[in-house]
Amino acid sequence: MLDWLRRSPAEFPQITVGGRVLPVVIKRMERSRRLSMRLAPDGSEVRITMPRWTRTADAMAFVQERADWLELQLARLPIRAEITDGAAIPFCGSALMLRHLAGTSRRVRIEDGALVLGGPPESLGPRLRRWLETEARRSLAQDLEFFCSRAGQAPPQLMLSSAQRRWGSCAHGGTIRINWRLIMAPVFVRRSVVAHEVAHLVHFDHSPRFHALLAEIFDDDMAAANRWLKREGRSLYLPFG
Repeated sequence: MLDWLRRSPAEFPQITVGGRVLPVVIKRMERSRRLSMRLAPDGSEVRITMPRWTRTADAMAFVQERADWLELQLARLPIRAEITDGAAIPFCGSALMLRHLAGTSRRVRIEDGALVLGGPPESLGPRLRRWLETEARRSLAQDLEFFCSRAGQAPPQLMLSSAQRRWGSCAHGGTIRINWRLIMAPVFVRRSVVAHEVAHLVHFDHSPRFHALLAEIFDDDMAAANRWLKREGRSLYLPFG
């Protein structure tokens, strides 16, 4: 597969949606049989996947016909909070206030319901992301061990993902990838994704046997977790830098 086509902004095809000008990024795929469109999780661009033989003009007509849908998706995007002192940062389903105390340690710590760290303000985002990724790896490893024990499987290799659309995946070789942003979601939502991928270690499909195993190892409400991700998932894509 080719990477997303990247040119200077002046060369991007564009569409105006709800008063915003969005670049249209086109990806031509050897195996693609039809046009498909999605909005970037942060609402920054429209992404089109299409067969190699499709004309750019046809892709743009496809986008224009679906401008109302794009406007609706933009309206549903959460307001993007800047990573600055006083910002609300989700963590395990709760909102923690970010407190930047310049004269203190750069280490991120939770104190009195707040995320506290020092150091220069321009690096708050990257340092907070690294802390969240560390917390994600620790929690996800525990989740993975728990659900593998229930499924009678040895814990496979765990890798953190930064995918834009997928919360988890299980490779044929057994490696499980989970999106690190799930550390910001409610615990039962995070654990639902891990349980789903663990069930794939046994049944690499979505057959009745897969769903039966998933229901056996995951005690919480899978449907509620899926609804949360569909409704709130984009709120986890904060601009950490």
